[in-house]
Formats: sequence, C-alpha cells, structure tokens
Amino acid sequence: MPADRIRALIRDVPDFPKEGIVFKDITPILQDPDAHAATIDWMAEQARDLGADLIAGPESRGFIYGSALALKLGLGFVPIRKPGKLPWKTRAVSYDLEYGTDTVEIHEDAASPGQKVLIVDDLLATGGTMAACCELVEGLGAEIVGCLFVVELGFLNGREKLGGRTNRSLLTYE
Repeated sequence: MPADRIRALIRDVPDFPKEGIVFKDITPILQDPDAHAATIDWMAEQARDLGADLIAGPESRGFIYGSALALKLGLGFVPIRKPGKLPWKTRAVSYDLEYGTDTVEIHEDAASPGQKVLIVDDLLATGGTMAACCELVEGLGAEIVGCLFVVELGFLNGREKLGGRTNRSLLTYE
C-alpha cells in the first residue's frame, strides 16, 4: 500500500489537546486493516537491519505499533508508561512536551545491559517523549538501535533531541 494512501487516512484535529495544536490522528489507519497491516509491514522492513533484541513503546499508541511489530519480528515488547501504571519497581524520567510536561516510567528489569532495543511510537513531534524513552532504556544499560515512527512533524525538529540515533518515519510533515 502506498504511503500516500496511509497519509490520506490521517485526520487533522485542530486545537487538541490544547488550542494551537493540530493533532495528527492515526486512528483511521487502525480502523483500516490493510493500512494498519501496511504500516506494521513497513516498520518490520525498517527494523530488520537494526538487529533489535526487544521492541519498546510508550503509552499508548506506541503500545499498538510496538506490540504488533514485536509479534511480527518474534521479539519481546517493553511498555513505557505514565507514572503509577507499572506494577513492579520502576525508573522514571520527566520531560517537556510541546504543550506541558510529563513523566514516563519503565520496569527496572525491562531490558538487560547490552540488549539492543528499538523504540516505536506513532508520532515524533518535539522529541521530548522519545528522548525520555531513550534515556530510560539506556539507563538500564541497554543500547538503542533506532526509533521508528508512523508520522514525523519535521517542522518541530524532534530529531535534534534524539542525537545521532537512527530515526525512521513512514510519513513526514514539513
């Protein structure tokens, strides 16, 4: 399925979650089984050369894409969650969003030193969430082999917060 068909499914939601933000809603992709499968297939193709041992994804849309990708690749999945949602011992990182601040947590035993982790999410905006996720995973001694996104808002320069890490996006809005 061409990327243009997937792009056509993304809906702009003005003033969400606050005034001045145009939210890129990927739920129409999820409602279209062919588009959803094509998105996961693209991610799998991108991931194969990165040599990941684990897939991680932040709450909540990173769970959707990350767990589907992990199953397709035969790898485990690591959830990165909002505070107070994980039942075991955790580590936390706080960060700035384009519309406020937030915190993410990971289980202390989610990845082992030397494991290679690919982090997956639906959207790269300012890079704060993904930078915090990378910091969490690297704090466990694991190595980030890359970050995959369905959508990238290139005009927000989120890649800059991710340093020299491998970052790939199916669709980019400039």
